[in-house]
Amino acid sequence: MDLQKQKQRPKLPAQWSTSYISYWQPMQPEEHITSGYCWFDYTRNVCRIDGLFNPWSEEKTGHRLWMSEIMYPATNESFKSKVAYSREHMDKQSSFKEQVLNDEVDPCHELILMQDVLELCDAQFQGTCEVLGFEADIWHFQRPNGKGPATYYFKADTNQLLRMVTGDPQKMASVRDFPNFNTREIDPEIFQHVPLKQPE
Repeated sequence: MDLQKQKQRPKLPAQWSTSYISYWQPMQPEEHITSGYCWFDYTRNVCRIDGLFNPWSEEKTGHRLWMSEIMYPATNESFKSKVAYSREHMDKQSSFKEQVLNDEVDPCHELILMQDVLELCDAQFQGTCEVLGFEADIWHFQRPNGKGPATYYFKADTNQLLRMVTGDPQKMASVRDFPNFNTREIDPEIFQHVPLKQPE
């Protein structure tokens, strides 16, 4: 049976947003599970991702890092606002102290997730499984520029993304779950960059 003939590669909605949960497979003792929120608007060619940075080593840096990133490929700009959270002790009771870091602007040539990523990467249908309580279609592909494998899980027969796995889960893979994917209209102000660090 030719699975590929039975499924069309879904294209992500023109606008979508969702909470995300970020973790690793397999998880190592020093690794963390984090969460955040993301917004994508392909009609404006812009996206925004807010959340605790993962991977990020508190042991090595002395703090956890929250970041808000707004990507504007049309102007080749990515705006980043950051807050560092540090504590005196990691192995006993202590309090976090926040520090707003300087905003950054980096080059940005394309959105972190393209609307037609499955078509661009010639993704192959691999059957179905259950993800977040839903039957999901499994699409597997190789990422460009030798970045390795990726597997995306869409709610069956829809363009609703439920999970992204980048890397090999048998060795090391980054997992992003999207528990409340929605296509409600996104207010354009969501993508307006307002520097978090105020002038002193």
